[in-house]
Amino acid sequence: MSELKGKIDFTLFISAYNANPNGDPLNGNRPRTNLDGYGEISDVCIKRKIRNRFQDLGARIFVQSDDRADDGFKSLKDRADGCEALKAEMNKKKKEERNRDLCAAIACREWLDVRAFGQVFAFKGEDISFGVRGPVSIHQAVSLSPVDVISMQITKSVNSESGKESKASDTMGLKHRIGFAVYKVMGSVNVQLAEKTGFSQEDAQMLKEALKTLFENDASSARPEGSMEVSRMYWWQHNEKMPSASSGKIQRSFQINCKTERPKCFEDYDIQWHLDNCVEPEVI
Repeated sequence: MSELKGKIDFTLFISAYNANPNGDPLNGNRPRTNLDGYGEISDVCIKRKIRNRFQDLGARIFVQSDDRADDGFKSLKDRADGCEALKAEMNKKKKEERNRDLCAAIACREWLDVRAFGQVFAFKGEDISFGVRGPVSIHQAVSLSPVDVISMQITKSVNSESGKESKASDTMGLKHRIGFAVYKVMGSVNVQLAEKTGFSQEDAQMLKEALKTLFENDASSARPEGSMEVSRMYWWQHNEKMPSASSGKIQRSFQINCKTERPKCFEDYDIQWHLDNCVEPEVI
């Protein structure tokens, strides 16, 4: 594993066609919107998809969803206990002998998502807890234009239980989607934190691949196959730990113009980026 060459910034433009990018469970699972009517995708949702892609790419992941668990463990505590080195350090007889820094180093070495995003290890019944602060930060995604939420009424036409003479077609429900939207995702990788967790240049390349293919193997009834895609990605690999161009300045240097009043495809946006005294991005 080689050390991270320098700070990394990245931006993704995600297109959604007749999909629910991220439903709000407290609002009938409607697509998330802010008070100005712009669509949102939470950073937690994006990190979940990145973790899933890490798994697909063969990396070991600590925070796994139940339906994608690949190691037989049913909880985070079971997974932590399954690491013999970590369990031995956390369960030393004398409390003063338990080294939190060593526990963090073991967890970072064991799981890619821990050394990327960080993790809090605090379990009921354990005398020791510790946290890892990760170098990869992700902003919540926001759409480039206000979105229209389309609702469709659906009915249940089968019986869930036997003994009923007729179909329960009177059971009603709603399904929500967005006709079309482009979301902007921003993120970065901090070199100082990467040095602490051991996040390497090879890990950065895996992150890059995961972001490029974020919606592969992610189809569901809310996001049918092909309804979500990464339309364009910008990747800045700086040569310095702290480049002169800050992440905020890089992200504010986008010039985004909508060619039509109601955009219906990614090509309806004209997206340009330019900033003097900054490394040129790789555009994918």
